[in-house]
Amino acid sequence: MCLILFAWQAHPRYPLVLAANRDEFHQRPTAPADFWPDLPGLLAGRDLQAGGTWLGLTRTGRFAAVTNFREPLAPEAPLERSRGELVRDFLVGAAPAADHAQAVQAAGDRYRGFNLLVGTSQALMHASNRQDGAQAVPPGCHGLSNHLLDTEWPKVRSGRQRLRNLLDADCVEAEALLALLTDRATTPGEMPLDLGDDAVRRQLMNHYFIVSPAYGTRSSTVLLIEAGGRAEFVERRFAPDGSATGTSRYTIALEQAEEART
Repeated sequence: MCLILFAWQAHPRYPLVLAANRDEFHQRPTAPADFWPDLPGLLAGRDLQAGGTWLGLTRTGRFAAVTNFREPLAPEAPLERSRGELVRDFLVGAAPAADHAQAVQAAGDRYRGFNLLVGTSQALMHASNRQDGAQAVPPGCHGLSNHLLDTEWPKVRSGRQRLRNLLDADCVEAEALLALLTDRATTPGEMPLDLGDDAVRRQLMNHYFIVSPAYGTRSSTVLLIEAGGRAEFVERRFAPDGSATGTSRYTIALEQAEEART
């Protein structure tokens, strides 16, 4: 996932407002967001190649998300562990967010570069194996792409400001957040099929929403957690040409969930 914009403890109604784009190769097999048959309390999309996920929520209010850390000059070392398991392990576990983040930090050399957000409505932590120590996320609007938290990349900086503007309303609408994530005011341009031109990739990284035949925005996800215990989870999926292919919507209150799909 290449962009996560989120407001933490920055709105009187919502402890967490999160909007995220997952950018990935279109050929990588993926299951749409749903409650997992083998882990029925876990709501997330699923990477069918490695078995993990990039963003998820549980019925008990645990949530997590991961992004890769961009290292274009780093040698391609053998992949020991999938970064998607970092999200899954927190969601199915019981350790407090701070404890889990510290444990992940200590085991960071098992993975390629990552950023991990783990939390509940009471605590939110950021961990990365490209910095020293996990940290509690302070209240406010934040952005995370493929570098450290709140690195001033153009889409992170502008996305935080646009998110702040949406927080002025008493009720934050999922569709407004999805519109932010899918903004194509600037044409992304073409990406080579072999992804060999890093200059082109750097240009595409400035956009919220990436369209190309080989690699692009596969899905947009919105997560709204209300102070009263209600959570709204929306995932919209996209084809290589940028057209929407489906939307999954879930509303979860405590241990009960209602779902609707379009």
